[in-house]
Amino acid sequence: MAFDLAAQVRIGLGVLTHPVPDQLPTIYRELGKNYNEKVLPSIIPETLRVVVAQYDATQLITQIEAVSREIQKILTERASKFNVAIDDVSITSLKFGKEFTAAIEAKQVAAQEAERAKFVIEKAEQDKRSAVIRAQVK
Repeated sequence: MAFDLAAQVRIGLGVLTHPVPDQLPTIYRELGKNYNEKVLPSIIPETLRVVVAQYDATQLITQIEAVSREIQKILTERASKFNVAIDDVSITSLKFGKEFTAAIEAKQVAAQEAERAKFVIEKAEQDKRSAVIRAQVK
C-alpha cells in the first residue's frame, strides 16, 4: 500500500495481519470476509499522518526503523479494536515530492554557499594577518 501525505512524502508500507482467531465469528458478522479491505484502509493513512508529523525529513530517513516501530505500535492498538492482529509493519519505500525535494536541494545549495562564503572570509582574514606579519618583518 502507498499513501500520499500532504503530497510531500510518499510512503510504501508492508503490513502483515491476521484475524484474532477466537473473534472470527464477530469479525465475519461485523466486517465480512474481506475485513482487511475495510479495516486497514481506514486506519493506515491516519496512523501514517500522526507518526510522520513527529519527524522531519532527515529523521524519516535516518530513523526509519523507529518510524516503522511507531507505526506498528499505533496500528496494533487501532487494529485490535477490530479484532485484527498486526504481525509486522515495514516501510518499503520513502519518497519525497518534487517541491519538497527541490526545497531540500535549495537548502543544501544555500548551506554550501554559506560555507564557501565563510571560507572566503576566513581566507581573506588569514591573508590580512599574513600581510601584517610580513610588513612587521620588513
